[in-house]
Amino acid sequence: MINNKKSHKDFATCVEGFFKDYLIRQRGVSSNTIRAYRDVFVHYLDFMNQNKRISADRIELRHFTKDSVAEFLDWLEQNRHNCTRTRNQRLAVLHSFCNYMLYIDVENMAQWKSITQIKMKRKVKVTMNYLSPEGLSLLLSQINTDSKRGRRDLALLSLLYYSGARVQELIHLTPSSIRRGKPYMIKLVGKGAKERLVLLNDSLEELLDNYLKENRLDSPQMSDRALFFNAWHGKMTTPGITYILNKYVDKARIVNNDLIVGNITPHIIRHSRAMHLLQAGWDLIHIRDFLGHASITTTEVYARIDSKAKREAIEKAYEQVGIKEPEAKSWEKDLKLKAFLKNLY
Repeated sequence: MINNKKSHKDFATCVEGFFKDYLIRQRGVSSNTIRAYRDVFVHYLDFMNQNKRISADRIELRHFTKDSVAEFLDWLEQNRHNCTRTRNQRLAVLHSFCNYMLYIDVENMAQWKSITQIKMKRKVKVTMNYLSPEGLSLLLSQINTDSKRGRRDLALLSLLYYSGARVQELIHLTPSSIRRGKPYMIKLVGKGAKERLVLLNDSLEELLDNYLKENRLDSPQMSDRALFFNAWHGKMTTPGITYILNKYVDKARIVNNDLIVGNITPHIIRHSRAMHLLQAGWDLIHIRDFLGHASITTTEVYARIDSKAKREAIEKAYEQVGIKEPEAKSWEKDLKLKAFLKNLY
């Protein structure tokens, strides 16, 4: 068993080493990945404080066991209402930490190995939600463009839809991300710092040009500012963009509830764009590249939920890439450590 006199220090040191030495220095992961990994440890420290009455200043490596991790995962689902996918993503973070510990704490290898053996939870497949073109049109028509804020919201939500951007991709946009002039396009930086260019149509070009001019973002000295910003001129956040979207979702539902079904999030807008492209005759290879997916198997879900395009699109996609289609499968808290985690990007 680990030396108890050193264990708390070792816990904090190991967590910091995992972030600084492994994730940042060795792997060079993105700031989005650092934030996601950080949040998992913050939640674990909160769990230990609330459920085990062990504040973060007393957490030791010996507390980080297979049983405590399993209980933590249940807590995420029951108390924080994490879906199966989010639970599995957070387990993957802890697996990564334990794989790191296997090399720096060989004496307690069995402890770390046992945690890596916790299985991912099988997800219950649900039908993907998306807006119809009529639903999207109704949503955007609720925006009052007589106000400066309304004009910002229209530019933001229109670009979110048309570009098929992930919300984090939209948040990190700057005026320099836009290539003005013909052809008018925008550069998105996605997962793994992969870049892709998206052509924009004339209507969106005019909308963005007017937005840039109205907010004085069209001068060279503003090129690295956030393209979309809040009332304090700070970079927007995912909750902030979700709030803006939900404001118009609520208004649209009053007009026609049948067109705005289910939970509408920024990612649902991305799904909607993908579905509309599929229904317009785009093949899955081009939709994959447009969305910045790493694999065609991620993109094919759109074909699977549209019965009209399903078989034809999937067969065409696999024929193009020359592979056989697979069979379908039925933290009160340790101020130093928490401050360290909270200040990570």
